[in-house]
Amino acid sequence: MQSIEARNLSEARVYALLVGIVVPRPIAWITSTDSHGHVNAAPFSCYTFVCNKPPMIAVNIGRRGGAEKDTERNLRATGAFVVNVVTEDLIAPMHESSRDYPAGTSEPELLSLELVPSQRVRPPRIARSPIALECVLDRIIELGQAPNALVIGEVVVFHIADELLAGGRVDVRRFRPLARLGGPHYARLGEIITMPSAGTPGPREAKR
Repeated sequence: MQSIEARNLSEARVYALLVGIVVPRPIAWITSTDSHGHVNAAPFSCYTFVCNKPPMIAVNIGRRGGAEKDTERNLRATGAFVVNVVTEDLIAPMHESSRDYPAGTSEPELLSLELVPSQRVRPPRIARSPIALECVLDRIIELGQAPNALVIGEVVVFHIADELLAGGRVDVRRFRPLARLGGPHYARLGEIITMPSAGTPGPREAKR
């Protein structure tokens, strides 16, 4: 086993290790608008929920050569975005939208992605995504020396396809989310393992 001192690694080397270790990761396909109303769509595979009441999610947005990406710039300007959850059938357009297009490029227009209006925020949703989260910006926290932008947004509207809801929960077998691995690799869920609820430990278990 190798032991690697983090302080001796370049930013690129650290990134390569982390994206291979923290797997699988869901993909936040974020639509945002600039101050002129142009729509941007970009995928980010470092996101999770961080609060239940109100519902909040966090997305890590890196920078290229220290410069803000369109998504971060749009969020700072407009204070709103939509997370369109990526499923297996959306891998091709999502992957294409990750290219380093010139600033101001509208990926939905370029890739012929149909958009639908949101209810509470200005950025539209991607029509083919079965789950979309309308979010308003809560805060942006800059982390590290690079730095990275940790975006925290409050979910104000959940859009969930009828066929995915069962008993107030999302049916993951029908959902079929796409996962990001290290490098240019993606994955399906594969076998789903269901365990009984652990519940509260009994007197003997609690003493162990």
